[in-house]
Amino acid sequence: MKILIKNARVVCPVQNIDDKRDIVIENGLIKEIAKAGTAGGTFDKTIDANGLVAAPGLIDMHTHLREPGHEGAETIATGTMAAASGGFTSLAAMPNTKPVNDNAYVTSYMKTKAKEEGVVKVYPIGSITVDQKGEQLAEIGEMIKAGIVAISDDGSCVMNSYVMRKAMDYAKQFNIPIIDHCEDTNLSGEGVMNDGYYSMKLGLRGIPSVSEEIMVARDMALAQHTKCHTHIAHVSTAGSVRIIREAKQSNIPVTAEVTPHHLFLTEEAVATYDPNTNVNPPLRTHEDTKALILALKDGTIDAIATDHAPHSIERKDIEFQLAMCGMIGLETALPLCLKLVHDGDISLIHLIRLMSTNPAKILNISGGSLEVGAPADITIFDMNEEWTYTEDKILSKSKNTPFKGWKLKGKVKHTICEGKIVWGN
Repeated sequence: MKILIKNARVVCPVQNIDDKRDIVIENGLIKEIAKAGTAGGTFDKTIDANGLVAAPGLIDMHTHLREPGHEGAETIATGTMAAASGGFTSLAAMPNTKPVNDNAYVTSYMKTKAKEEGVVKVYPIGSITVDQKGEQLAEIGEMIKAGIVAISDDGSCVMNSYVMRKAMDYAKQFNIPIIDHCEDTNLSGEGVMNDGYYSMKLGLRGIPSVSEEIMVARDMALAQHTKCHTHIAHVSTAGSVRIIREAKQSNIPVTAEVTPHHLFLTEEAVATYDPNTNVNPPLRTHEDTKALILALKDGTIDAIATDHAPHSIERKDIEFQLAMCGMIGLETALPLCLKLVHDGDISLIHLIRLMSTNPAKILNISGGSLEVGAPADITIFDMNEEWTYTEDKILSKSKNTPFKGWKLKGKVKHTICEGKIVWGN
């Protein structure tokens, strides 16, 4: 199929392009990028993108698709369709499935299922330890042969420093990153929100910032020792930002991500006792969100990832302290983060770098660029269209989000994955 995207504002960080262009797609690849209005030929499909942005397909390096084992909350089919509607062409799927993705069999199952039923690309992430218990290393080598792109015990922290050190040794040997959930569970205890004024006011047990920061500091020391690329997931505190910044200055091989909900929500959102604001790590303070935005601007934080965490209504619409942690995020990530551009915090080209180019580099996967010859993974969106996010618009199988009713600015019009239009008219 031959597709023409004409008169688009093409944004590509790799080529440092932010200009009006035409894009020609043929046989699933980008064949040509020409000056606007100059691409000629016969096309099976023409998309008039005048007034729209065409960028490398978004890549979410931190998604929970729940399949196998928790299909009541999400499936690969529903999760990838939600991703397509949000402009994502690639997802990295966390291993906390049932059974856990700690062996080549589960990895192969996920890849096969994604090929059969997914509408965007899915890259499995393997568990660091067997059953994510933090005790015994999983079969990392076999999972890599089966197709994982990273290892993580996300949702759980590897508390045993020796086990974590050995995991880093293996990851370094295989040249894949460790995606690190940093939480001292002894300090977190039974906490359900940020420890501070609001936890006292609301009568909820708190999780102190130091429970994250102490493990970030430990794993920076281990990364320095092992020289393993360590990626800190869902950074939430100013203290963690400071440690990561200092680690980068010391040339420790570290990258980091932040979620939209940690950028745009604070602990004050918990005051309604909405269980959809129960997340791990918890929503923090205004000072923390300011530090996170500054870290995006100065390069301390390399990526924005959703931590899309669907849960069934039975597990989420209950008392706050009993609700499962997490919220969905694939369909709201881009419009929420476009606020950073509209407010002048970062440029549009830097936002695309954070949501596409850098995740591709961190995971060493294809994507993140609109170079000629590259797979035609493209997101086309209107930066300025305003719309209200309501439950009837949610394509994820689960509906657990505190953003329902929010007026958003920025709307995905087309998502193209390997030359196939998977979202849009």
